[in-house]
Amino acid sequence: MTVTIESPDLRIVTDGLRFPEGPVCMPDGSIALVEIESRRITRVTENGAKSTIATVAGAPNGLALGPKGLLYLCNNGGFSWHEEPGLLRPMGQSPDYSGGRIETIAPATGAVSTLYSAVNGMPLRGPNDLMFDGRGGFWFSDLGKVRARDRDHGGAYWGAEDGSKVVEAAFPIFGGANGIGISPDGKTVYVAETETGRLWAWDVEAPGVLKKEPWPSSNGGRMICQFPGYRRLDSLAIAASGNIIVATLVSGEITTVSPAGEILRVVKMPERMPTNICFGGADMRTAYITLSTSGKLAAMQWDEPGLRLPHG
Repeated sequence: MTVTIESPDLRIVTDGLRFPEGPVCMPDGSIALVEIESRRITRVTENGAKSTIATVAGAPNGLALGPKGLLYLCNNGGFSWHEEPGLLRPMGQSPDYSGGRIETIAPATGAVSTLYSAVNGMPLRGPNDLMFDGRGGFWFSDLGKVRARDRDHGGAYWGAEDGSKVVEAAFPIFGGANGIGISPDGKTVYVAETETGRLWAWDVEAPGVLKKEPWPSSNGGRMICQFPGYRRLDSLAIAASGNIIVATLVSGEITTVSPAGEILRVVKMPERMPTNICFGGADMRTAYITLSTSGKLAAMQWDEPGLRLPHG
């Protein structure tokens, strides 16, 4: 049975952000996140104070804490934007689109370096989200890019932490590969497909190698959950239990899905585009959620602890 939480006890940590995503709990207790529209990586302290870690060309998207204290960034290359009072949202590929890439950022200095910009000679289009596997690498998604009359397909990829190897693991993910996560035992990769509202799973055979299901699966994955109604999917996080926690757009929800694909819990958010969620605190039960169109970082007590990440 699905449990629905209509009015969660949310605390607004800070506001005035320009389409925040990619929250990361830092060792000092602050939250690092991206402001996609302002092309900035921002640190937010517990009292809501903001400072700039770095600015980047293109558009910062997914963010994760990696080895040696570096932040690893999915740079989607650039969005165009629509803004009206109280609402900011991306519209598609920007006129100054600069290509997708994976970058590293040194928090102490703000220095930005490119790790990957292509796979087997094919340029990355719109890297979106990433998660480290604890085995020397990380899985990341590419949403593709959307233009007025056409779009690029998305896909799932694996890269070595040191920049020595990157591989295409699942392609195409037609509706755009967005949130990506790894089960606690490291045996399953999950990807949220944005436009279709589908959650996919693949068994991991080796770093960068996914077991493929036969036709008619277009990408070799197992579709474990089709979200009901008109729901678009954004980032996801993994609970210590193995549940998959998906930021659910349009409906404005955070949705918990079991590894078997059952929707267990739906938490209503105060806007339509809660885009990302991460976990912190001593018991890993403080959920930090980006409310992107209204430019806020929120926090709330979660019903179960999040998974402790390899470099977190």
